[in-house]
Amino acid sequence: MMRFPQFVEPVNSPIFALQNLTKVYMQIIQTIREKGAVIVIVVITLSLIGFILMDSSQSGGIFNPISTTVGKVNGEEIELNEFNRKARMAEEMERQRTGQNPTGARTYQIREETWNQMVAEQIFFSESDKLGIDFTSKELSHILLSNDPQNPLLQEQALRDPATGKLNIEEAQKVIANIKKLKGEQRENIDVQLLNPLKLSSRVAKYTGMLNASAYYPKWMQKRDEDQAQQFAQISYVSIPYYEFPDSTFKVTDEEINKYVQRNKVMFKQEKGKMISYVTFSQLATREDSVRTETSLQELKPAFEADTTPAVFVAKNMSVIEYEDSYKPAARFQSAYAGNIILQPVGTVFGPYAENNNYVLAKLIGTKMLPDSVRSKHILIVTNDIQTGEVVRDEASAKNLADSLLNVINAGGDFTALAAQFSADGSKDKGGDLGTYGFGAMVPEFNDFTFNNAPGTRGVVRTQFGYHVIEVTQQKNFNPAYKIAFVAKEIIPGEATINAASLKATKASGLQGGAKTLAEYATKNGLTLVEHPQVVKENDYTVGSLQDARQLVQWVNEAKVGAVSEPFTIGEDFVVATVVKAYEEGLQDAATARMGAEPMILKEKKTEMIVKKIGEKPTLESAAAAYGKTIQQAGADSTLTLNSQVVTGLGVEPKLVGAAFNKAYTTAPSPAFGGTSGVFVIKVDNIASKEPMTEEAKKAMENNRMNALRNANGGWYESLRKIANIKDTRSKHF
Repeated sequence: MMRFPQFVEPVNSPIFALQNLTKVYMQIIQTIREKGAVIVIVVITLSLIGFILMDSSQSGGIFNPISTTVGKVNGEEIELNEFNRKARMAEEMERQRTGQNPTGARTYQIREETWNQMVAEQIFFSESDKLGIDFTSKELSHILLSNDPQNPLLQEQALRDPATGKLNIEEAQKVIANIKKLKGEQRENIDVQLLNPLKLSSRVAKYTGMLNASAYYPKWMQKRDEDQAQQFAQISYVSIPYYEFPDSTFKVTDEEINKYVQRNKVMFKQEKGKMISYVTFSQLATREDSVRTETSLQELKPAFEADTTPAVFVAKNMSVIEYEDSYKPAARFQSAYAGNIILQPVGTVFGPYAENNNYVLAKLIGTKMLPDSVRSKHILIVTNDIQTGEVVRDEASAKNLADSLLNVINAGGDFTALAAQFSADGSKDKGGDLGTYGFGAMVPEFNDFTFNNAPGTRGVVRTQFGYHVIEVTQQKNFNPAYKIAFVAKEIIPGEATINAASLKATKASGLQGGAKTLAEYATKNGLTLVEHPQVVKENDYTVGSLQDARQLVQWVNEAKVGAVSEPFTIGEDFVVATVVKAYEEGLQDAATARMGAEPMILKEKKTEMIVKKIGEKPTLESAAAAYGKTIQQAGADSTLTLNSQVVTGLGVEPKLVGAAFNKAYTTAPSPAFGGTSGVFVIKVDNIASKEPMTEEAKKAMENNRMNALRNANGGWYESLRKIANIKDTRSKHF
């Protein structure tokens, strides 16, 4: 059976919040009306109207309906409901995969993945539609009834032939017929989870196939590349390094930076966002909190020693370390103090001691001898399919079957034959034999049974995998094992600690004057103002080391420069932030671009100055004399080739390499030109060829060419995304 996750619409939308707050106001008005306070009614009614108008202007409200989209791609809208549905479905799949609810950070990642997937689909479908690339229903049917690796039905074990592992066509046809009958949300789930991804991947395969088929490498170009790979140059040159001229002797104005930005727009694009600074106020436990926790355990110690029901005592005192009613070797206890604890007499309480941010009391309950290795066999009766998670049988049926098999075996039944017939584990082919394994190799319930019961013992044990009919067959190498009860209390901040941090944060949030005032407050109180180095963007979830900072980001989105936030609780801290600067989407201003643009402008200024002094038609000798340099040589070792941008002794110098193969410079020196590390004047002494290229070298060159083609074809989506018009408005909703 195919499973379809069920979802419930959320009730935390702005409209829902407005409706509830309106109800609260109306209830207050009704109460006052009954008491005759007419004047107060008017005041509150006016406040209510103001509230509704404010909400309308800020988030849609009555007069300006809330947006039902989260963005646009090339003019095509992405609907909020569709985005939410896909995100919830992805969250449900994550929940089924991990067995637990996604964390806040993981939920954010899922939403990012959902957004990127929907954008990619919109971009690709738009492009493929232009090119007439389609995926027909006939093609879909062909894949669903084949052993094509793309076929999602192959993931269902029940649809495979047990003998061959291939698709059972008859069963697949039944599933397809049932899919066609589905309606509403169930059909939508099938489309989203199975059919749409298949349609997308098939169309992508056609598109990339078309790109690969269109790639062409003419023979003349191949011959040229081979010849160039064999050529090398030998040159004489004069180098005037840029580092000899201090940057401080040149001035770069904002106007020059703006002109450079306009000439190099791609390098200086910026997204919308804001720069912030913030102060953190720690809520971590203090020395006083630590002493308080230790004292509470010291007071509890006599009662723990007198107690005879450790499981109840540990639970009653809400220990952060749960009681384990089993014996295990000392090395298996996750405590550096295990060696001290096992030396105490049985019944003695050790501690309190500090470990892993807890204070702990440890009581030795008992000791016994346990084997260090065991051999056993089992029959596994599952309730859920191990691969798919599908329900195979209910709990009661699985338990009854396991108990029945145990009774049959105890009555003389053949364990090996029954394992082969009923077990869902791979060991069934060996009569259920698991071989020899060490302590802790199995899940806890299985481990406890096989290590704590003598050879020959049989029983039924429930684990996360299902019900096991187990027989212990062998045990060896017995060593001491221990049962220890722990009462552990986490060292947490007390009310006084939290209140002190909250008070400081609240005072900071009331400051006026932005970053300067906040910095002064931080210094006065022994704190640090963190100047966040990256732009905070509208959809960010983290801010530097601050995790789960979405509420802070939402405040930043709405705040003006100089505003100081209310305290936000993030992790173990209160955080108060201020907006330092705001950036609009487009090109960077001079102040922002200076760090990237100034070094390049300085290089241009130095080049212009050096070239001017050298003159228009220099000789090597005149260029060298102008700056007291000597004439140098490169390429005698055959390493100066067009396939490499590196020049021995100079580093990466692509312009110099290009000039070295300019035949015009064999008769007269080049003009002075700027390179990576300085200004050069060169003269080409010789352009020669190496020995003919070997077949091995040709093969390596061909491999490089094919890799380059594959890389070029692999970047098609990023190219399409760069030219797409994408408008992201998710921050208005989340």
